[in-house]
Amino acid sequence: MKDCNQCGKCCIKYGGGDLAATQEEIDLWELFNPEIFEYVKDGQIWFDPKTREPLTRCPFLELVPKTKADDKDKYTCSIYHDRPEDCRHYPSLIEEMVRDECEMIEVVDLTNTKKAQHQLDKLMSDSRPAKGA
Repeated sequence: MKDCNQCGKCCIKYGGGDLAATQEEIDLWELFNPEIFEYVKDGQIWFDPKTREPLTRCPFLELVPKTKADDKDKYTCSIYHDRPEDCRHYPSLIEEMVRDECEMIEVVDLTNTKKAQHQLDKLMSDSRPAKGA
């Protein structure tokens, strides 16, 4: 499995209404991060603060400026440390990564998905809740 190359596919795919935030996250944003909270409507995330219409993409996904014209697009999250739990836990399954065309997957991962899943779980252990928690 490769390191994340910041292709943004996961954020682009799930940025248009397919993400949720917990009530606790929303409450914390309201108190401490009003610049995030303004994109919340009725407990749902990523709505235009002016029109209140749902956005088709996460408003905090930013394209990294290229150093060379032929570089691949790279993305960053401007609320990385305050991002929703859904974002922190992604990716969770090898099947999910394959479905979403995640660029971390390598051919060798597909030959032994159980081993790849173990590697992914280890890689994501700091981002996910402890088992049984």
